[in-house]
Amino acid sequence: MSDLGHIHSQFVRAAMSAPYLGRDEEHQLARRWCEAGDEKALHRLATSHIRLVVAIASRFRHYGLPLADLVQEGHVGLLEAASRFEPSRQLRFSTYAAWWIRAAIQDHVLRNVSIVRGGSSTAQKALFFGVRRLRARLTQAAGPNSYFDVEGKIAELLGVSREDVAAMEARLGRDDLSLNVPLTGEGQRPDRQGALIDEAPLPDEIAEASLDAPRRASWLERGLQHLTERERMVIEARRLREDEGLTLEMIGRRLGLSKERVRQIENRALEKLRAALLLDSGEAFMSPA
Repeated sequence: MSDLGHIHSQFVRAAMSAPYLGRDEEHQLARRWCEAGDEKALHRLATSHIRLVVAIASRFRHYGLPLADLVQEGHVGLLEAASRFEPSRQLRFSTYAAWWIRAAIQDHVLRNVSIVRGGSSTAQKALFFGVRRLRARLTQAAGPNSYFDVEGKIAELLGVSREDVAAMEARLGRDDLSLNVPLTGEGQRPDRQGALIDEAPLPDEIAEASLDAPRRASWLERGLQHLTERERMVIEARRLREDEGLTLEMIGRRLGLSKERVRQIENRALEKLRAALLLDSGEAFMSPA
């Protein structure tokens, strides 16, 4: 059974067989509705354009939403167009209504195609609905053997950044995944939510940061006081920098010493520092609280 078979509204089926309106008749019905509030005229005007709603809704079937829902939203857009239409502009109602029908369906798709809301700006809407079509068209035009910056061209045409294009294509390329889906089968645990990594520090890490780290920093500072000025400079340059530290050769050039001599100074400084730290930490352990 086709998707249209699932639209069980007798109104829609009847509307699909309704005769087309001529330009003059369409204009008269629009004037009767807009100027006199004639609901029969509105019903006739809307019924004769349901086939337009179905045609536009069918273009959005590949987003995975029921066609019946798309048609329903398109009908809302059709009624909105009827309430805003101005017959005095001499514009065909079908031309005017098509924009409102498409806008209503697009808003419905954006709200329901994913549990993750995307951007609602005009540029983001154009990107959501146009990125696949533009990529296919540009890739076909470029040919298989020519280099062409498709992503950059899409960004240029839609007035967005390359990062926006890449993010939208990544979003459209994967389905939503519930965090409550079990990892090992239906009805079993743990689920994906339970497997997420908590970025917050562990309790022992919090205790270490608040208690142990300041204590060790105090021990280190007192231990460094047992070193000579040159020994302290070597230790700080080699061991206490936030980056990888200087090499023996670099320190040697700074001090006018050989690399081997700097190594000897470092080893001696480490021995002195280790002894001072052991003594300091031992005294702290033995002292009464």
